Amino acid sequence: MNTSRARLVRVLGRYDVPDHGDEFDALPVDDVPTLEQPAAAAAAEPARATASPHAVSLEAWRTLVRERIPAPEVEPQPRWNRAELAGRVAELCGGRAPAAYTFAVSLLLDAQQQGEPAAWITTRERAFYPPDVAANGVDLAALVVVRVPGVEHVPRAADQLGRSGAFGLLILDLGADARVPTPLLSRLLGLAQKHDLAIVCLTEKTSDSPSLDSLVSLRADVVRSRQSPGRFACTLRVAKDKRHAPGWGETVWCRGPAGVQ
Repeated sequence: MNTSRARLVRVLGRYDVPDHGDEFDALPVDDVPTLEQPAAAAAAEPARATASPHAVSLEAWRTLVRERIPAPEVEPQPRWNRAELAGRVAELCGGRAPAAYTFAVSLLLDAQQQGEPAAWITTRERAFYPPDVAANGVDLAALVVVRVPGVEHVPRAADQLGRSGAFGLLILDLGADARVPTPLLSRLLGLAQKHDLAIVCLTEKTSDSPSLDSLVSLRADVVRSRQSPGRFACTLRVAKDKRHAPGWGETVWCRGPAGVQ
């Protein structure tokens, strides 16, 4: 056994090293301390019983490893805001409950606070109640609301607005009959990535229903539960996220509008 292999055996302690020539000669073992061997192992191998001058305890070895190997970086918890959704097509599902509108309106407020123009695209039959939106802090004078004849026109209107490059957030109110052709959705995704635009599709479906399309980068389901008369907990839970691990979300406490107590 040559000198390099002898040093390797000293480092590895009582572990046997197969004899395969000089394949270990290039290992940098001189600066690696050895572990103190148990008394039984030392008695069984008298030739190795003499402690190395570099021997350290197991706890000291662990400390050395912690000092030399940096701790892994912890990914910050994602937040439901426009910046997290920028450059993506997201789907916000709320069933028949209006809780999804709560989180959609929070995106409008966040976009306006960041100086990003926003638009809400809906049909003439869908409910968009400006007083509720204004009560949540949204500046109605700075909000573009587009009403189209049918739900099939909603993504086409979004395509026209997205091509302008003037918007930072588009809310597409698609309802229960949410259908967007894949080529059109692909074009919307390209516009989102090009203009740092967040596109959010509001749909009415249960949590076990399939997503709008595989091009959707994030899907979040929203549920509402009554906590006390006039007080509700609206919980958002991300079921699909191509940037982060799914499962994150948040809960907000809301006061029901007049008539919902």
